[in-house]
Amino acid sequence: MKLVWLRNDLRLADNPALRHACADDEPVAALFIISPTQWRQHKMAPIRQRFMLAQVDVLGRELAALGIPLHLLRVETFAEVPAALADLCREQGVTQLYANQAIEIDEQRRDHAVSAALVEQGVGCHWLNGCCVLPPGRVLTGSGEMFKVFTPFSRAWLKALDEEGFVIHRAPAPRGEPLPWQPLVERAWVDEALGELTPDPRWLVGEAEARRRLNIFLEQAVLDYGETRDFPAIAGTSVLSPYLAAGIISPRQCVAALQQRLGYRPQSKAQPGFVWLNELIWREFYRHLLVLIPTLSMNRPFKPETADLPWSWDPDAFAAWCEGRTGYPIVDAAMRCLNATGWMHNRLRMIVASFLTKDLHIHWRLGEDYFMSRLIDGDLAANNGGWQWAAGTGADAAPYFRVFNPTTQGQRFDPQGEFIRTWVTELADIPAAYLHQPHDWLRIKGRRDYPAPMVDHAVARVRAIEMFRSLEK
Repeated sequence: MKLVWLRNDLRLADNPALRHACADDEPVAALFIISPTQWRQHKMAPIRQRFMLAQVDVLGRELAALGIPLHLLRVETFAEVPAALADLCREQGVTQLYANQAIEIDEQRRDHAVSAALVEQGVGCHWLNGCCVLPPGRVLTGSGEMFKVFTPFSRAWLKALDEEGFVIHRAPAPRGEPLPWQPLVERAWVDEALGELTPDPRWLVGEAEARRRLNIFLEQAVLDYGETRDFPAIAGTSVLSPYLAAGIISPRQCVAALQQRLGYRPQSKAQPGFVWLNELIWREFYRHLLVLIPTLSMNRPFKPETADLPWSWDPDAFAAWCEGRTGYPIVDAAMRCLNATGWMHNRLRMIVASFLTKDLHIHWRLGEDYFMSRLIDGDLAANNGGWQWAAGTGADAAPYFRVFNPTTQGQRFDPQGEFIRTWVTELADIPAAYLHQPHDWLRIKGRRDYPAPMVDHAVARVRAIEMFRSLEK
């Protein structure tokens, strides 16, 4: 018996672990482990848990239709996984375990412990690359080191992809008679562990849904992506990040679909489609970094010297940011959108991260954790990379003297205030000319239903620059 351990790769198509396990006629089973306590320790958002389990339910039914049973185990923490998995392998007569590699340090340590436990009882372990187009460690400098700046990494990544190409694995063929599948909502122990499992109707699961979203984006928006991607009121992005984070669709499938749509693989900004491909390469960059620099998974900055920055931990200021009560409309709209939907537009992520770290001078770790606790697409590599970029502590980070002005960012990327009016309803009736700096207008009208700015941006900006300059002394 072969066992495929599914994690953040909840799909049939282009799943290397599943494909290799199904390469011959030996019986195959699959496994998904629910770890509620560990998920809470990792700040996994409840909406992400529900989304992931809704996909597990779909995948379990699809596997059953192929004659592949999906086992579910509830194992509270990663420390308990090796023993639980060893027991399952003994019970089921498993001789080979297949899984796609994890990139986070706790998950890697868990997997090493699993390998050690299973080898003792004669079970072979096979770890494959299912999370990246090119495996971590493949794109290195001439001296064999990880690129610390994105642009040369991007060039090297494109060159390596041209040299090696890639293969999209098909979903496995049926392997026997269809099997029964009991929906997760009928399993009391799952509900007990995680609470109500009702999925969010805004986020439909399934590989077909992921492909549908990808195809719509490629047909309608990819050619204009470079011009529209920064405007949150415009449907200019793919909104595929939850599906990539859960592994419902693979980055290889995205690159292949883009290439098929264009008839070529774009190589530079001058070619249509390259801007979106570059975002996929950013995703690869952060994932490669996480594997090759494990301290990034340990709350440490990429730039060690920035560990000495005098960050604030002010709980009241942090709460105001979390709840969208900063007095800066674009920041507040973004945070209220996140809290209500579990998702935030990428431009807005940069704006609110800059505000927390450069205007409020609050440690990026608090923002990173809060995002993970709310985002349906929470992904350690991308989230950590984005926060450290904004905070000026990360790889290829924005220069410390570049501080986003939240007012001008709002004026530039939500000029008519469509996004702001949707989420900051107390500003819905304010004329566009005043919307991004509404306080004088509100004062004249005698209204106090929207908070005054928490800080003076010009003063806060100077303080942020002084913080970083102090490291040079």
